[in-house]
Amino acid sequence: MHHSVPDFTRQLARSAGALIRAERSALEGLTTAFKGGTELVTNADLKADQFICDAIRAQFPGHRILAEESAPELLVAGYDEPLWIIDPIDGTVNFAHDHDQSAVSIAYAENGRIECGVVFNPFVDEMFHAVQGQGAWLNERRIQVAQKDSLRRALVATGFPYIKSREILTPIVKRLALVLEECGDIRRLGSAALDICWVAMGRLDGYYESLSVWDFAAAQLIAQEAGARYGHFKPVPPGVSEVFHNEHILVANPTLYPQLLDLLQRAES
Repeated sequence: MHHSVPDFTRQLARSAGALIRAERSALEGLTTAFKGGTELVTNADLKADQFICDAIRAQFPGHRILAEESAPELLVAGYDEPLWIIDPIDGTVNFAHDHDQSAVSIAYAENGRIECGVVFNPFVDEMFHAVQGQGAWLNERRIQVAQKDSLRRALVATGFPYIKSREILTPIVKRLALVLEECGDIRRLGSAALDICWVAMGRLDGYYESLSVWDFAAAQLIAQEAGARYGHFKPVPPGVSEVFHNEHILVANPTLYPQLLDLLQRAES
C-alpha cells in the first residue's frame, strides 16, 4: 500500500462528507429515485460517488474502483489488484429523511485484504478509521470493543432487506425473535457501516445482517482493529473470500461472538 493512501482516504472522506452535508442543507434540490424499484438513491449519492471516483482516478490512475452507484459490476473481478470500495452515502434512507445516521465509506484493498478503511459521518463529525495492524480510531481517539460478556445485557443491531417478500422475511423474523428473547435489546439504526463501527467503539455489542461489499469493507477493518471478531453465521461458500463474502455477517467482541453465533444458528433449525 502506498504510504499516502491513509491520509488521502481520510481527506477524501471528509471532503465527500462536506459535499453530502451541503446537498442535504439544500434539501429543495434533493431528488430521489428507486434503484430496481425498491432501493432509494438520491442525487447526492450520485454526486458524491462521482466526486470520490474522480479524486481516486486523479491520484491513483491505475487502481480499480468498486462503487455502489457507478461501478457495481466490478464485483466479478478478483480482489488482488489495488481496489477502492466506495459507498458514497451508507444510510441513504436516513439521509433523505433528515436523520443524522449516515456516512461516507471508503476502503482500500490489495492482495485480497482490506488495508485501510474510513467511515465518516459528517452530520456529527465522527470519523472512524483504521489501517491494517495500526489499531482503530474515532477522530483522534483510539477505540476498542466493549468488554460485555452477557448476551442478556447486549445491545444488538441488525437491518432489513429492501425486498420484503414473505419468503425472504420468514428466516429474518425467526432470528429477530430469538435475539429479542435472549439479548438485552435490538437497534435498527439504518447504516450498516456505522453499526459495525459502533460495535468497534462499544456503543453496540453485536451486529448481524446480509449486506453489499461497499457497506462493510471499511467498517470490517475498523472493527477488527478495535478487537472485534468478524465473520459469518452461515458457512462461506467454497472458493469465496472470507473477507469479501457479503451474506450473514456477524460482528461482536470475542466473548459474545460465539454466543451470538450459536443463537443465530439455532434460528435456522
